[in-house]
Amino acid sequence: QVQLVESGGGLVQAGGSLRLSCVASGRIFSIVTMAWFRQAPGKEREETATITWSGGRTTYADSVEGRFTISRDNAKNTVYLQMNTLKPEDTALYYCAARTYYSRPPPYWGQGTQVTVSS
Repeated sequence: QVQLVESGGGLVQAGGSLRLSCVASGRIFSIVTMAWFRQAPGKEREETATITWSGGRTTYADSVEGRFTISRDNAKNTVYLQMNTLKPEDTALYYCAARTYYSRPPPYWGQGTQVTVSS
């Protein structure tokens, strides 16, 4: 099992920044990638950013490319999502997730942290 705990959400004005953190514990060795998903009311869950646990390779959704940066600190078992130039449409519940196999849905999820961007 892998446990994930997010923090760092909050209320911010449009154009502002926030940094989310996700601390992993448990069977860390089983993780191959970490990702940040988000889900806004009435919308489907969207995978916004992903990073490989060992090599640090990153991928981004078009909606956040150039504004969000995912990173990890393996020594701290922590993944970050730096969100800049936030827009009201970035308002959502953000989840951290861990994959144990590439190209499969993540089996491990955090509880979510709310990000609200006011206009």
